[in-house]
Amino acid sequence: MSIKTRLLLMNFLEFFVWGSWLISLGGYMIVTLHFTGGEVGAVYATMGIASLFMPALMGIVADRWVNAEKVLGSLHIIGAVLLIWASTITDYRTFYLIMLLNSMAFMPTIALNNTVSYIILEKKGFDIVKDFPPIRVWGTIGFIVAMWMVDFLGWTKSPMQLYVSAGSGILLGLYAFTMPACTRVKIEGIRSFISALGLDAFVLFKRKKMIIFFLFAMLLGASLQITNAFGSPFLDDFKNLYPDSFGVKHPNLLISFSQISETLFILTIPFFLKRFGIKNVMLMSIFAWVFRFGLFAYGNPGPGLYLLVLSMIIYGMAFDFFNISGSLFVEKEADIKIRASAQGLFMLMTNGIGAYLGGTISGLVVDYFTSATGEKNWHNIWLSFAGYALVLGIIFPLVFRYKHDRNALEAVKH
Repeated sequence: MSIKTRLLLMNFLEFFVWGSWLISLGGYMIVTLHFTGGEVGAVYATMGIASLFMPALMGIVADRWVNAEKVLGSLHIIGAVLLIWASTITDYRTFYLIMLLNSMAFMPTIALNNTVSYIILEKKGFDIVKDFPPIRVWGTIGFIVAMWMVDFLGWTKSPMQLYVSAGSGILLGLYAFTMPACTRVKIEGIRSFISALGLDAFVLFKRKKMIIFFLFAMLLGASLQITNAFGSPFLDDFKNLYPDSFGVKHPNLLISFSQISETLFILTIPFFLKRFGIKNVMLMSIFAWVFRFGLFAYGNPGPGLYLLVLSMIIYGMAFDFFNISGSLFVEKEADIKIRASAQGLFMLMTNGIGAYLGGTISGLVVDYFTSATGEKNWHNIWLSFAGYALVLGIIFPLVFRYKHDRNALEAVKH
């Protein structure tokens, strides 16, 4: 088996582990475990909490003491054991604690998966920029395959989804130990600690433009977990109105169109960035979130199915345009000495603080629009989220000053 094929399989399994439960766990918690919206949001917010510090800490471990592929494998095995434990739990407090520990084990593996891939490709003489993206796209495919598998087997409201994730996690954990050794490189202690946490990138906050950018990165990061947490419960609530509809019978399959759209929109980003510039591409992302939530507000699995499908298609623009264009913006604006730390700070604001706030606040919004009998007003819930994104879309172009420079963008690309 070629090294590219081995890395392809590793990336496939990395996101298969996540896709097995990320989209459907909200439905399992609400329908089967009878958790409240706030409790579901809090469980999803554990990923934001873990992202605040665990990727940095595990990065230091991989830099200083243990090879990256061994850290990757160990964390996946630990996470798998925790998911098996979680599958037996029905009370919220214990479930929350276990999923927090699982997030602490899993979230660092996303960066470690990339690190292992980069090191091995570099050692084998491959061009990382050219050869890694076609490998990484199989991660998204793995995510989609896992969603479809759980859906077709009828496990979207069952703890079996956690067993699927745990099984693939153990497989990946053992597989990671067989990867070529990613030997450690000696680096300056205090510098590596500060860089790993992204602290030296805080110098960017001296510039008003960057303060505004990172603030909006955090606020948009809050949007990422909303449909992950509540998309499946939303579709399940139509089971009495449209019991035989595609969306009710196969919620994961319907939502997976979002990930398919994501892979397609990635290919359009170079054109949009060159033609419209980073500021306008990010603005497109914000308004794509408005339509993403707005179409959910007016769609349903029956005659309104086409609106939900449109929402899934728009998700690719909403998710990719801000994350990738934002990363390019940070790459251009940061000094070469702190670029890695600046990217870490960008991820901290979006996947850390933003994801935590999104998970927590969205749960409170769902509970606010839930009646005493447990009936949820999904129309108002989704309109609230759409209104939130709309406010961001109105304010962003007024406060964020940036002039498109095609030559500067070409410099970043090369």
